[in-house]
Amino acid sequence: MKGRALVAWNLRRVRVAQGLSQERLAADAGVDRAYLGGLERQVENPTVDLLDKIAEALSVPLSELFVVPAEGATPPVPLPGGRRR
Repeated sequence: MKGRALVAWNLRRVRVAQGLSQERLAADAGVDRAYLGGLERQVENPTVDLLDKIAEALSVPLSELFVVPAEGATPPVPLPGGRRR
């Protein structure tokens, strides 16, 4: 798995496990929500400084964004879309 795909996989995995929306995480990390979505879709190439901010907002070590998934692991499922009521 290439680096960008690995970061995207783990970013979504940790964010969903914590029940955070992209919007909430983006606000906590001080980045644009669309950019965060681009990271999860592998269309953006983050800097190490940005990954530091995201890891801090998720309260995980930076290395958590580089964990190699087990062979055959299913991709993390995104949270349902839309606003909560």
